[in-house]
Amino acid sequence: MAHDAVETKRRATYDDLLLVPDTMVAEIVDGDLVVTPRPATPHVFAAAEIAADLLPAFHGIEARSGPGGWWILPEPELHFGDDVLVPDLAAWRCARMPIVPDAPAIAVAPDWLAEIISPSSIRHDRIVKMRRYAQEGVSWVWLVDPLARTLEVLRLEADRWTVVSSHAANEVGRPEPFAAVEIQLARWWLPR
Repeated sequence: MAHDAVETKRRATYDDLLLVPDTMVAEIVDGDLVVTPRPATPHVFAAAEIAADLLPAFHGIEARSGPGGWWILPEPELHFGDDVLVPDLAAWRCARMPIVPDAPAIAVAPDWLAEIISPSSIRHDRIVKMRRYAQEGVSWVWLVDPLARTLEVLRLEADRWTVVSSHAANEVGRPEPFAAVEIQLARWWLPR
């Protein structure tokens, strides 16, 4: 009597992630090692401009020019159980995380994060990571597409993502949860 061998896939470990060269971005989601190229300049430019809009008004208990109350970090390494995710930007309310941990990774789920969509990461960012962020209770996600020049603001409601606003091109808006300041999207995009 023949027995069919059941092949079990080996789950990726943090040691596997450490072997990935610095020229790539490595994450572990649901046991799979996901490796993507470092982002291109439209992506990096958008991340820098988003940070430039948010940091002065919101970063820290007493921000330089706004209400403050958030810790905003670029590309933090987030550890959720065995999963390791690296959003482009993430923020925690200071009331939930009074100090930024002195550690290589953060295990506290952020309150907000931004994923800047690249052609090489679109499926991973919009599907796989969004499911994991919902499981961890991240309240808001901004999906930014620098090539299409769009911003989708999603809020977690009863374990489901709801699009609360969409913005494009040169619009000016006050996207949640940072509605205290007006944001000019035109600054986020590389000149054509």
